[in-house]
Amino acid sequence: MTSQAADGPDTVAASRRSKITPEREREFFDAVLDQIRACGYESVTMEGVAASTRCSKSTLYRQWKTKPQFVAAALRASHRVRFAGIDTGSLAEDLRQAARAAGDWSGKDTSLLQALGHAWTADKELAQALREALVYPEIAALQEMLARGVARGEVRAGHPALEYVPAMMFGVLRVRPVLSGQYADADYLARFVDATVLPALGLT
Repeated sequence: MTSQAADGPDTVAASRRSKITPEREREFFDAVLDQIRACGYESVTMEGVAASTRCSKSTLYRQWKTKPQFVAAALRASHRVRFAGIDTGSLAEDLRQAARAAGDWSGKDTSLLQALGHAWTADKELAQALREALVYPEIAALQEMLARGVARGEVRAGHPALEYVPAMMFGVLRVRPVLSGQYADADYLARFVDATVLPALGLT
């Protein structure tokens, strides 16, 4: 039998999803993230994204059942790990390059996190998606850098500052807009690493 009724619900859902091309999906993801940055998470609706991308809201609801699922998918698809692939052979230089990489994207990333701020604390599903998409991969890449530095003997194993490097790197990204109204750009973050992170680790 070849009817939709004979096919199971999973088959029907897969058939419906296949009608969305990767390019169209990318357009949907860009639209929802742009609207979050501009209006905040609470103001964004599936209907609004549908209108801005000239599709029916049923198209979005068939693919992503809820707004948190839609936003989570957009975050996962959109994020490139900023700290991945950095390996200069020197922990100090790795951290400087990580700072510059974070600074190059800090405006977009920080504005998105700010726009999701209240939703982060109120919606556990969305909060976990944010951690998985934006936070955990970066922490893993930083921890790999630090482990290589320990293995090379640049920092002693068990150094108390090792635990706090991710908090320092992420913290300055979040707090500078609060303190000065400016994003932590590449130059600022590189200076921050030289002035605080490297001395904390006993590096120069």
